[in-house]
Amino acid sequence: MTDPVTLPESDRPEATGQVADATDNWVDRLAPPATRPYLRLSRADRPIGTWLLLLPCWWGALLAAGTVGYSWTVLWVFVASGAGAFLMRGAGCTWNDITDRDIDGKVARTRSRPIPSGRVSVRAAAVWMVAQAGLAFLILLTFHPLAIWLGVGSLALVAIYPFAKRFTWWPQVFLGLAFNWGALLCWAAVTGSLSAAPVALYLSGIMWTLFYDTIYAHQDKEDDALIGVRSTARLFGAATHAWLRGFLVATVILMGVAVMLAYGPGRNVLALVLALAAPWAMGWHLVWQLRHLDTEDPENCLRLFRSNRDSGLIAGLFLALAAAL
Repeated sequence: MTDPVTLPESDRPEATGQVADATDNWVDRLAPPATRPYLRLSRADRPIGTWLLLLPCWWGALLAAGTVGYSWTVLWVFVASGAGAFLMRGAGCTWNDITDRDIDGKVARTRSRPIPSGRVSVRAAAVWMVAQAGLAFLILLTFHPLAIWLGVGSLALVAIYPFAKRFTWWPQVFLGLAFNWGALLCWAAVTGSLSAAPVALYLSGIMWTLFYDTIYAHQDKEDDALIGVRSTARLFGAATHAWLRGFLVATVILMGVAVMLAYGPGRNVLALVLALAAPWAMGWHLVWQLRHLDTEDPENCLRLFRSNRDSGLIAGLFLALAAAL
């Protein structure tokens, strides 16, 4: 990955407005110039984060559909959570960039982001964040009241996450708590209640987040060490593969428990088998990632991190098929 400080001044991302680790994307090519800094603040040029926020929402809705059947409510939750994930991921990333603006200016991969590069002021970023969150809230209001309250409650997790790396070696736990909240919210939006099944699914998602975000954090571990930012990548070091194996196993087991709790006894056997295939198929994809992981190669880490969209979609596919039976 190119360090922008090695480029001629006129070609640096700070000068062109591009972000160092997200060039030649649809925002750079197609978006009106005035909107580009704000879309970059929202990470619209990097959709993987939206996928990772959205997929637990879809898991929750599909697992719930396996208990109550498909309906217009399930379809609406499925569609609305897509728009909501895009907006809330954008609002969360904007908040993250506001709180991390001083840190981002010291890291090669992030110093070209809109705020540290001077493309967007903190005040303008705050207005943009509120606008995105406001639109997401309007979508949330179409859900069941329990889901609405769960959505409001998630704001505390979103607010805390950017500060976690300042006080704990486990900031990935806080990311997992925030990013997988949709499993609870969308289950509640479909069923109007909560139970042990969505809680187990939520815990599975947190283990998955620890898996993929530890891989992601290995990109920045040298800069993080210099400026004192903590992460599981720095904490685990050479033992990363062993820890990731543990998170992989926990992800599979907890999702399997969620399926068993949701489907219960007396249900369609084929539906149960398909639903139980979800964690196992996803687990094999995680095994593939682990076998190819080189924590000393930032490009390898980024590629494998992004492949977790496919991991989550694999699980969602089996849950969708099971719910159709």
